Amino acid sequence: MSTRPEHVLDLAGLNCPLPVLKARKALSGLETGAVLVAVCTDPMAEIDIPEMAQTMGAIIIEKEKSDGRTIFRIEKR
Repeated sequence: MSTRPEHVLDLAGLNCPLPVLKARKALSGLETGAVLVAVCTDPMAEIDIPEMAQTMGAIIIEKEKSDGRTIFRIEKR
């Protein structure tokens, strides 16, 4: 079981570029080792969120699709 703090960010219903902009802001405010759980419905998030994570030096530790939503778990490094 993970002891890393998780912060959930509900981005459902938002369209490009808002999900990636809000995720970037939320991730930048977290401490190293924290995990951002970004819940998205915008199809472009599947491209934009991983690209944003890579440019910030973060890693996507899990990506899950469920009920029209894509859920990313992003660890800040």
